[in-house]
Amino acid sequence: MTDYKDMLHAQRAYFGQGECKNVDFRIRQLKDLYQWICGHEQEILDALYQDLNKSPFEAYAAEIGIVKEEIRYALKHIRKWAAPKRVKTPITQFPSRSFIYPEPYGVVLIMSPWNYPFQLTIAPLVGAICAGNCAIVKPSAYSPNTTRVMAEMIRELFPAEYISVVEGGREANQALLDEKFDYIFFTGSVNVGKYVMEKASAHLTPVSLELGGKSPCIVDETADLKLAAKRIVWGKFLNCGQTCVAPDYILVQRGVKDKLVKQIQKYIRKMYGRDVLANKEYPKMINEKHFDRVLGLMEGARVIYGGESDRTSLKIAPAVLDQVNWKSPVMQEEIFGPLLPVLTFYDMKEVIQMVNAAPKPLALYYFTRDKKREAGILKHISYGGGCINDTVVHLATSYMPFGGVGNSGMGGYHGRDSFDTFTHRKSIMKKSGLIDVPIRYAPFKNKLALLKKIQ
Repeated sequence: MTDYKDMLHAQRAYFGQGECKNVDFRIRQLKDLYQWICGHEQEILDALYQDLNKSPFEAYAAEIGIVKEEIRYALKHIRKWAAPKRVKTPITQFPSRSFIYPEPYGVVLIMSPWNYPFQLTIAPLVGAICAGNCAIVKPSAYSPNTTRVMAEMIRELFPAEYISVVEGGREANQALLDEKFDYIFFTGSVNVGKYVMEKASAHLTPVSLELGGKSPCIVDETADLKLAAKRIVWGKFLNCGQTCVAPDYILVQRGVKDKLVKQIQKYIRKMYGRDVLANKEYPKMINEKHFDRVLGLMEGARVIYGGESDRTSLKIAPAVLDQVNWKSPVMQEEIFGPLLPVLTFYDMKEVIQMVNAAPKPLALYYFTRDKKREAGILKHISYGGGCINDTVVHLATSYMPFGGVGNSGMGGYHGRDSFDTFTHRKSIMKKSGLIDVPIRYAPFKNKLALLKKIQ
């Protein structure tokens, strides 16, 4: 394993010089990053196509466009975010003033996955730069072409003592996690997230864990079934289902199941054609290991539509699965592929019980026209975030945090929350030397009654 101590030592020394704490410096770095992306969009698109067969439209919308918006939003607000904030001071501390000083953690580690390799690497990096940190970036080895482009970008734009990129696989990950960072931002699976948290605990390093889980999509009898089907098909089969917030399974009210399934089949054909495997815009599985894993999840289920596969191209056509229960293989883990199991329910109480019996999901989607039922789902089920009458799009905004809860992760980012994630809020109280109120000093005889009056 490579020893990364020298790399961290160089970054700590650079951070100690204070340059990256300067807001004008941060703004310059973000502008340079934005211009590089604009000038190399085709290279990024080509790399994403090579790694995942993403079409230019999907790659730009779900990767490049989101990153560019994050940079624009940060540039617009960074001076306000980074400025000290004056806050109220209790009367017991008169005379004094209180402030909160946002300060960067220092040297941070960003570990990203392969499914959205550009967006899930550079979006958190934007937050780290915006907050004034140095960073070591570790992209996934499973998406080598996109990793290569990002490595070129980082090495062209930034000195290594400020932002570095580490390429490699599991050994590189393990070696990095043996080192002491000031913050770790990890996006990936639940199992690896547990390992990252365990390694971070040895150094008491704070972490953000952006994980996943089985995100339900609930459709009740009041829903617009055509609209629901169209948006479910879009969100589920985006990136061939390799999306952490993809609808993992459908819970549909029993009386409208057949109608919904019929509409889902219709929109799969409409969006991807009757021969999905021949569709050049349809993404592929990242590698043969995941190709085999996803095919294995269909065991025991009835494929009522699709599911064709081609090992040469690593493509699996969208598959709708019936005769699935909670013990089926496809319900034992996050699918992360183009399989859509369909389960049914009778009433909303049953839905709430079923979802709450499982680990808290990263996302939840609910299609309904009933505001009372909508309020019940929002109130009684805990999950990272989601949509009412849509899927996936809640993460494509800089105005709300994106993140999980419980088993699906901890911490959030995007927009202001990206800045806050990589920032320590330092509390300062500045006392006046003109007056020194004597009540706090011993001896305390006969002072308790006065303290109760003012506190």
